Amino acid sequence: MTRSVLALKGFAQRWVVFVGLILVWEVAARLGESVFFPPPSEIGATAVGLWFSGPANQLFLSDTVLGDIVPSVVRMLSAWLIAGVIGVSLGLVLGRSRTAMDYVGPLFSFARAIPSPALVPVFLALFSIGTPMQMATIIFGVVWPVLLNAVDGAQAVDKTKVETAKSFRIPYWQWMGMVVLPSAGPKIFAGLRVALSLSLVLMVISELVGAINGIGYQLIAAQRLFRFDETWAWIVLLGVLGYVFNTVLLAVERRVLGWQQAQGAGTSLARTGG
Repeated sequence: MTRSVLALKGFAQRWVVFVGLILVWEVAARLGESVFFPPPSEIGATAVGLWFSGPANQLFLSDTVLGDIVPSVVRMLSAWLIAGVIGVSLGLVLGRSRTAMDYVGPLFSFARAIPSPALVPVFLALFSIGTPMQMATIIFGVVWPVLLNAVDGAQAVDKTKVETAKSFRIPYWQWMGMVVLPSAGPKIFAGLRVALSLSLVLMVISELVGAINGIGYQLIAAQRLFRFDETWAWIVLLGVLGYVFNTVLLAVERRVLGWQQAQGAGTSLARTGG
């Protein structure tokens, strides 16, 4: 069986359940004729009219795409990147300190237990309505999985590597960048994946309060106006964005951590005598 045939077979296996559910939904919605659950074909037509009815000089993208979807995605990815940088850098330093986590551990446990949406009034008072408040809500909510995974990864560095670094008296920041960071890579990427999903949720929540644009703003507006086909179109868009972002991050993870997987396979072969 050729490689292309295998790829097509794998693709069909992954999506057959999803496509089957869409077909069942289509048939059930047309038989039920409920205004709350429009058929997927109607949702798709609404989405096309909503987002791809712009002029040619805008690549047929409507003003809704440029004025709502793009700002939401930029806010979400910017906040996720900032949370990632803070979480990884702080987590690696704290993870390699014997006493630091003893001091800040209770504070972290207290702070991460607070739902980020509950702090929206606080962020509104600090930053007023707008992008800074929305980004602060996302950053506070998604920094914890990255930080705690980075701490866990830094604490799990192999003892042989620690002793080797001490023997060669490697400078601290070089040790952190060349040994600790790569060793903690799998844990860090696991935290980044969780944070990416959370950031999409918090993006929508942050745009439900005092926003003037964004996916969450349009979603709640369509719901209040009883435009259920538009409401479902925005919900589907969130699912598509989550899938695309997760797929891209997995591809980056496989590329960045490819050397570790190859090293692990080599070690297994050496142990088995293969």
